[in-house]
Amino acid sequence: MSNGDSSIVSTPSRTEQGKFKAMVVCWFLGLGCLISWNSMLTIGDYYYQIFPSYHPARVLTLVYQPFALGSMAILSYNEANIDTRKRNMFGYALFCFSTLGLLLIDVATSGGGGIGNYIGVCVFVAAFGVADAHVQGGMTGDLSFMSPHLMQSFLAGLSASGALVAGLRLVTKAVFDQTDNGLRKGVILFLAISIFCEFLCVLLYAFVFGRLPIVKHLRRKAASEGSRTVSADLAAAGIKTADGENFLLLQVDDDRLSNKQLLLQNIDYALDIYLLHVLTLSIFPGFLYENTGKNHGLGEWYALVLVAVYNVWDLMARYIPMIECIRLESRKGLLYACLSRFLLIPCFYFTAKYGDQGWMIFLVSFLGLTNGYLTVCVLTVAPRGYKAPEQNALGNLMVVFLLAGIFSGVALDWLWLIGNTSF
Repeated sequence: MSNGDSSIVSTPSRTEQGKFKAMVVCWFLGLGCLISWNSMLTIGDYYYQIFPSYHPARVLTLVYQPFALGSMAILSYNEANIDTRKRNMFGYALFCFSTLGLLLIDVATSGGGGIGNYIGVCVFVAAFGVADAHVQGGMTGDLSFMSPHLMQSFLAGLSASGALVAGLRLVTKAVFDQTDNGLRKGVILFLAISIFCEFLCVLLYAFVFGRLPIVKHLRRKAASEGSRTVSADLAAAGIKTADGENFLLLQVDDDRLSNKQLLLQNIDYALDIYLLHVLTLSIFPGFLYENTGKNHGLGEWYALVLVAVYNVWDLMARYIPMIECIRLESRKGLLYACLSRFLLIPCFYFTAKYGDQGWMIFLVSFLGLTNGYLTVCVLTVAPRGYKAPEQNALGNLMVVFLLAGIFSGVALDWLWLIGNTSF
């Protein structure tokens, strides 16, 4: 067999080399994207104890989202000229330092309350929003021109952060609940674990992810299609041309669809991701903490169990689309499925008012199941058929609508406070 024939035969295995390792790294990078924020949501019972009059589950989420959405809109508009490597590294580092800031506030004040400490917490939560825009948008755009399996692993990691901290919260509550200042001890442990995970993500992205063979191949392919965002990652991975110089972009595709054109062609997918998160965040987490009643067999564990149940089902659901025969790819089917979830609003209202905790746990399970499954379906199907620069731009646009949906859902969540005394 000639040398040319040999290279052709070996190409498929070379492009798949390191795929499993890349999926594992993507999972951890997804975990780091939201573990700090999910830790904030999961330790909500602690913040309700030290800031009882400030509705922390709702207010902190409302602080987080404008910074995430505003930063994401700016980054999405300029994504074609932004260095993805610097963007993601900055995001993970900001998560790490912001989480450290929360820990230092708590240690310095010995868990004290008051408006000053609350403002300090809000400042670092706002920083979480900026970091989220950098990382979630940057990674989603980057993975949009890679394998759908890598995107699915990243999205599963996002959900795993919630499931992990929810499980740890139940464990720490059980272990520390009967000790002096046990709730605060569990919170400090939570924040320390989050700091470690964020630092690990900085190292994984800087020294591991970009050096995996499949990632190098896909980024080089993206560069050959005109993508400018991968140049620093390629240089860091030591990609060389035949004459030994650092890899340079081979072409600039001036025929790339604009963001407006991409959005018009994919407005249904954008609406899908928006509607998914409007509904989910109008219920989770504020409604679960404040509107599910107090007289239940689980007592003070009730909200923590509901948060854990949601996160576990959301995580499991993100693996379902890996089974091709049950993956939903129809554009109309996805839109109808996202719209039908709004029937959950009256279900939650009447269950909170008249139902028992078993029905509420069932509803929360279904909320997490549909959120995880449909999110993966939309974000893996939408980029198909485009060149790498367009896929990167579309991935960023999808995250803009995702964060817009979260922000709208958080704002609508305050409507549950109307008639709160009737629950």
